[in-house]
Amino acid sequence: MTALGITVALLVWVTALLCAFLWKQMYSSRKLPPGPFPLPIVGNVLQLELNNIPKSFTRLAERFGPVFTLYLGSNRVVVLHGYQAVKEVLLQHKNEFSGRGEYHVYRAHKHQGITFNNGPTWKETRRSALTILRDFGMGKEGNEARIQREIPFLLDALRKTNGQPFDPTFVVGSAPCNVIADILFRKRFDYEDRTSLRLQTLFNENLYLISTPWLLLHNSFPSFLNCLPGSHRKVMKNVSELKDYALARLKEHQQSLAPSCPRDFTDCLLMEMEKEKYKAEPGYNLDNIAATVADLFFAGTVTTSATLKYGLLVLMKHPEVEEKLHEEIDRVIGPNRIPSIKDKLEMPYMDAVVHEIQRFTNLLPSNLNHEATQDTVFRGYIIPKGTVLIPTLDSLLFDKQEFPDPDKFKPEHFLDEKGKFKYSDYFKAFSAGKRVCVGEGLARMELFLFFTAILQHFNLKSLVDPKDIDLTPIVNGFASIPPDYKLCLLPRSQA
Repeated sequence: MTALGITVALLVWVTALLCAFLWKQMYSSRKLPPGPFPLPIVGNVLQLELNNIPKSFTRLAERFGPVFTLYLGSNRVVVLHGYQAVKEVLLQHKNEFSGRGEYHVYRAHKHQGITFNNGPTWKETRRSALTILRDFGMGKEGNEARIQREIPFLLDALRKTNGQPFDPTFVVGSAPCNVIADILFRKRFDYEDRTSLRLQTLFNENLYLISTPWLLLHNSFPSFLNCLPGSHRKVMKNVSELKDYALARLKEHQQSLAPSCPRDFTDCLLMEMEKEKYKAEPGYNLDNIAATVADLFFAGTVTTSATLKYGLLVLMKHPEVEEKLHEEIDRVIGPNRIPSIKDKLEMPYMDAVVHEIQRFTNLLPSNLNHEATQDTVFRGYIIPKGTVLIPTLDSLLFDKQEFPDPDKFKPEHFLDEKGKFKYSDYFKAFSAGKRVCVGEGLARMELFLFFTAILQHFNLKSLVDPKDIDLTPIVNGFASIPPDYKLCLLPRSQA
């Protein structure tokens, strides 16, 4: 065959492939929500701003409406944008869309645990975990006592900075780390403990890396990019190290387990494993328990830690808000008493500020991926089983009608005309429905008590003029990662 003949044959072959792709695309998407036309192989990845996925989703929602379809590689994704669409998916269709979209860097968990589990065990694992967590005080008086016990250690560590500039990452991170460690292992770490610092480093590193453009690409093209070097390998290594840590704690607990007197969450799950060991298909084994414990340790530390870190930066940017908080704290609590949750009833401004910090910093803007567990009719469209759904949380938290000037930090978003705390159903920072954050009650309690305790004893001092503080996240993908910074804490009596 001549060179011309080979060229013509190749052109015919490529044209045939493109025609087949276009026909398949048009046929398969005829009952799906609208969306931008995908390119072969890459889908719509090139049409997204990879370093700011939430912004891309907002722009596409303005063009295609609150429910639209994207293709990330060959993966079909339906994005929900706005209060009504997100609420319908999370609450009205909570069973049909309760699956968990794939996160390939967490394959070490093998569809086990809670957060990234999309296997047959997720419902039972989550149900058991919630029951045990309630028994150990999740969101109740038991956890308030845990947090209050940790407050003096946090304040002591902050005093040791002696008013000098410091990075708050590990100091404020150690407090929620110790609270969840007490629930899981009946253990607390010194604030300079190497193991604790190592674990927090892994937590923070993973939250940052899975929010970067490379990890979005890896999740879209796992078969190809898995063979290449990149930060996905670091995440997978970190996930394995965290799971190994959890597994080591499990084995220690097994050696001293007293079924009549469980000490912590880990003991309770080991007891469940013992009960099920004679079943034909036991729901628990050491791998599943280790993944569950690792999930809770990660989520219970890093989300609260990041919110505390971001919140302190926001308050330095708005010294007028900090001043009002000091006045309320002095009036309700005074200088010495450890804050309690009942104080929240008399501290509407602090309550509003904590909610506004969570709204404004927008920690998980696009939520965790959901997945359709069956073919489902939704708003007249057919969402096939296995389709990934992204119910965006930032579209609620930044709704212009519910929160006027949503891009501005305004505690008044959560206050009525009389200065009382005002609840908003648009506040879904912890998601909702079947996959709502299992630690929501604990996190809410920690944020109120830790912020209150810090501001009870310290004035925040920025190293730059407040108007020059940049609140822009350094990465805005899976999570909105706060920028690194240093600050000084001045004891209130010396400020």
